Amino acid sequence: MRKGLAINLILILVLAAGCTGRPGGSQGSSSTQPGDTGKAILTFAEIEHDFGRINEGEKVGCIFSFTNTGTANLLINNATTSCGCTVPKYDRKPIAPGSKGSIEVVFDAAGRNGIQTKTITVQSNAAAPVMLLQIKAEVIPNDK
Repeated sequence: MRKGLAINLILILVLAAGCTGRPGGSQGSSSTQPGDTGKAILTFAEIEHDFGRINEGEKVGCIFSFTNTGTANLLINNATTSCGCTVPKYDRKPIAPGSKGSIEVVFDAAGRNGIQTKTITVQSNAAAPVMLLQIKAEVIPNDK
């Protein structure tokens, strides 16, 4: 009786080992390893915008559109500017793979004149965690 029990136990162990996903098992293969969560990739349509000639005191804005071309949710953590005259606005919700989003940038030309170049630093959880955007304008002073 013990010999039959031992044979059944060995048979159960062999069958269980065949179901663990090892080579020869019945599970399908996967291109990702366990624990691989993928990466978000922040892809902008354009990274520079030129407003051209604007008048001193004028407020102008543009929208930088982007797509998450990665395989994980994209989260923009922060968007900062090189000057208080430039204000970025962005959505703080996660952006799914393949989805689109945008960053709106408003430039206030009050008290400015001449060629203006401003940088927007975008920080995210993307594979490249820091991206730089740039706006330009030639501010024409008001006649006083």
